Amino acid sequence: QVQLVESGGGLVQAGGSLRLSCAASGRTFSSYNIGWFRQAPGKEREFVAGIWWTSAPYYTNSVKGRFTISRNNAKNTVYLQMNSLKPEDTAVYYCAASTVITRTAGLFGSWGQGTQVTVSS
Repeated sequence: QVQLVESGGGLVQAGGSLRLSCAASGRTFSSYNIGWFRQAPGKEREFVAGIWWTSAPYYTNSVKGRFTISRNNAKNTVYLQMNSLKPEDTAVYYCAASTVITRTAGLFGSWGQGTQVTVSS
């Protein structure tokens, strides 16, 4: 198991940018698949982006071309660079760790506490 802590959320105007960080503890961080999810009020938690230990990224269609996920295994940190933000990106963003490549929340065994992202129009 790894412990995860998100940071970097905040309030930004539409069209702006934010970079979220997910800091992990644990010696085997580099072997985990790390995913970013988000949950807006009244909606289900949805997959946003993931990155395999090989650093191969994958995204949900709604953020392709706007969001970039990356990882620095030496720093035990995964980043989510979010550009061209839209009001519909407003949500609590969570990072999570899994031992498999997946978009399914139930297959991620470790979760952070979440960080709020609010995009104003």
